[in-house]
Amino acid sequence: MQNDPLWKLRHAIAGVALALLAAVLLAALAARVIGDLIADSYGLRVAIYGGLLLYVVVGAGVLFVKVAQHETRSLSAGRVGKWLASLWLWPLLLAARRAGGA
Repeated sequence: MQNDPLWKLRHAIAGVALALLAAVLLAALAARVIGDLIADSYGLRVAIYGGLLLYVVVGAGVLFVKVAQHETRSLSAGRVGKWLASLWLWPLLLAARRAGGA
């Protein structure tokens, strides 16, 4: 089991999964608030939610590919919080990595 690549990524998988679950709930809340501020339209709220959901799911994939192999610490509330923040800020994190690595 120790040689299994998924076993080595278990902390990253659990962290991104929990953060993504929280991000989905936050996206729904944000879509409702933003939709109500712009226009009280169910269709608008659905469109905003869909866009936010796509954004965090893509972010989860990008972050998992970029940083999962380096995630070795055990799962904690603080780690899940960092994953959650990273799901929303992933374009800035990628831009900083490119600027630092270039």
